[in-house]
Amino acid sequence: EVQLVESGGGLVQPGGSLRLSCAASGFTSSSYRIFWVRQAPEKGLEWVSFINSLGTTSYTRSVKGRFTISRDNAKNTVWLQMNSLKSVDTGVYYCATDAPAGGKVGTRVCSDGRCFTLNYRGQGTQVTVSS
Repeated sequence: EVQLVESGGGLVQPGGSLRLSCAASGFTSSSYRIFWVRQAPEKGLEWVSFINSLGTTSYTRSVKGRFTISRDNAKNTVWLQMNSLKSVDTGVYYCATDAPAGGKVGTRVCSDGRCFTLNYRGQGTQVTVSS
């Protein structure tokens, strides 16, 4: 069974930092893209960053230069280092993947005009940026 478990969220002041972790199991996570997706209050899902099997990274424009995604394939873990946090970064952050899921219907998630169908997603971790 595919599982993605996030941790590391919390309350932080504007300008602060947080490091989110995603522990993957039940599939060969190193072979697939892993995404960080967020949902701000009363808004839809948007992908924030992803890393592919080669370690190539992508970021949505609003976080570029502030967030860094990384992975350790031996530990089946992906991290999202978030610096210079802003109130607009507040939301629930999910770890997700577009690894194949047979007949499972995935969720289409877009950002900056680029869309992906994500077949698995964790339960999420809350990030609140507020003074």
